[in-house]
Amino acid sequence: MKSVLIHYGRLVGSSLLLLLVVITILFLLLELAPGDPLRALLGDAPASEAFRARMSAEFGLNDPIWQRYLTYVGNVLTGNLGESIVNRMPVTDLILSRLANTLILAVTTMAISTPLCFLFGAIAARTRRRWLDGFISGGSVALFSIPNFWLGLMLITFFAVNLGWLPATGSNAYGEPGIALEYMILPVLCMIANDFAFRTRVMRSSTIEALSQDYIDTARSKGLSSDQVLWRHGLPNAMLPMVTMIGLGVGTLLAGSVLIERVFGWPGMGLLMVDAINNKDNMVVLGVAIVMTVTILIANILTDITYGLVDPRLRARFSRPVRSSA
Repeated sequence: MKSVLIHYGRLVGSSLLLLLVVITILFLLLELAPGDPLRALLGDAPASEAFRARMSAEFGLNDPIWQRYLTYVGNVLTGNLGESIVNRMPVTDLILSRLANTLILAVTTMAISTPLCFLFGAIAARTRRRWLDGFISGGSVALFSIPNFWLGLMLITFFAVNLGWLPATGSNAYGEPGIALEYMILPVLCMIANDFAFRTRVMRSSTIEALSQDYIDTARSKGLSSDQVLWRHGLPNAMLPMVTMIGLGVGTLLAGSVLIERVFGWPGMGLLMVDAINNKDNMVVLGVAIVMTVTILIANILTDITYGLVDPRLRARFSRPVRSSA
């Protein structure tokens, strides 16, 4: 038990350190980037120097960069992500208004692609070096190689413009609250393509490696059929690396959602971040990046815990008593 607490204590500590590094790097990059934040607020409208000076003082733009950095880190520790210079709203409120939309896309994508990659990866491994394996493997490589933003544009062109079956952008009809199912289909398909392709290849390789182990030969010597060997003994062990891939997939989905939401006009955190970058709304960019980073770190910690629960080797290692060096 003590070794488990030490392990996860180190994991949480390294995650917090990584979060601080991400905040520091992003803060410096945004501060050093060219552009005037007040220009995003004022646009081309004429403004007196007194008004500009008052707005700069209100948002702390006149303070030295090190002072702004320390102030921002202190605010983040209290849960305050600052105020949007464009919307004049707390960044936390802006993110919370978009967070659910992004999570709906990510969770739906993972819920559909995960069982599919298990199934097709196992089938490809079972039919190794045959036409079905070549078809699944070749299709996975092709899907993984296609840029998701280009695939999104092609889906819009075919299903929305040419056929008129599905809406091209948005999450619901204009003025209607919530999310309509038909608006989710194209962005979810686009996100599934890349996620499914990569993890299917990993599942295939993991299954092939599991089927080459000695315990598989033992199972076959007991008279079990090839399908029984695959589903009873091969897949349970092949799924262990997939636990890690699912955790890492959270980061991939969140990163990919930035482009997907921009292409489909989906009102999530990705679109919010793109608009904030265009407007040089640094507080919003930092806030979205922090929320995404925290989500990824939490997913990695949960993945580590899950892996420790399903892998008997890790359970045995953690159950050993910690020996004193004396």
